[in-house]
Amino acid sequence: MLKNSFISVISQKEKEENPGSVEFQVFSFTNKIRRLTSHLQLHKKDFLSQRGLRKILGKRQRLLAYLLKKNRVRYKELISQLNIRETKTR
Repeated sequence: MLKNSFISVISQKEKEENPGSVEFQVFSFTNKIRRLTSHLQLHKKDFLSQRGLRKILGKRQRLLAYLLKKNRVRYKELISQLNIRETKTR
């Protein structure tokens, strides 16, 4: 398990300016998801962490759907920077 393998896409200045922005929230959820995923690879029967992972995935998915609806350019930029897949649109 790699503890310090976090992505640093958002600069320190941007973190201080607007920590409540959608991009920052998606960034922090992505870090938590990657950390929990590496934990679950070692501890396969940790069902409470699996539940927490599913909840965080749902929150990130809702935030990404909101960002897609509001500003498609920022959405595309963010998913390319974070190296995550595009959500399925209905």
